Amino acid sequence: MTVKEIFFETELKMKKTVESTQREFATVRTGRASSVLVEGIRVDYYGVSTPLKQLAAVSTPDARLIVIQPWDKNILGEIEKSIQKSDIGIMPTNDGKVIRLSMPSLTLERRSELDKILKKIAEDGHVSIRTARHTSIEHTRKAEKDKQITEDEKFKTQDDIQKLTDKYIKEIDSLLAAKEKDIQG
Repeated sequence: MTVKEIFFETELKMKKTVESTQREFATVRTGRASSVLVEGIRVDYYGVSTPLKQLAAVSTPDARLIVIQPWDKNILGEIEKSIQKSDIGIMPTNDGKVIRLSMPSLTLERRSELDKILKKIAEDGHVSIRTARHTSIEHTRKAEKDKQITEDEKFKTQDDIQKLTDKYIKEIDSLLAAKEKDIQG
């Protein structure tokens, strides 16, 4: 494996980790309505488990309300059941045409709980990035041992990988800070 391949592979893994962490942050409910909260919910649609976003239009007319308007009115009940079974913790209101989800205000206790969850997600991201760094450093050491690169190239590559690691850890930290600010109100 060449130095460029090692570096490219490492950066790719780290970018994917940041994207994954960002997606996980998006699923944490902050008290502000977001269609991301319900899009992944799966609904039993005539015996097939189907993502909600394929069965209905999901909108957020204001900061505290999510409106789900199914294209097929016959599945309102199934959508409602799926939301109740999900772990979003919001009771749906069904008026026969649309389902409404009113976002409750966050209590101080719940904010503290969410903060812990966010920190865990961020730490998982950090661990994944450090694992990618460790793997790529092992590859550079092996390449040097196999005489594919010089000792100077090994140290330069390891230094570049560390800079990459710092960059992506900083990205996760800034995502965390933004999400924490969102939770605090």
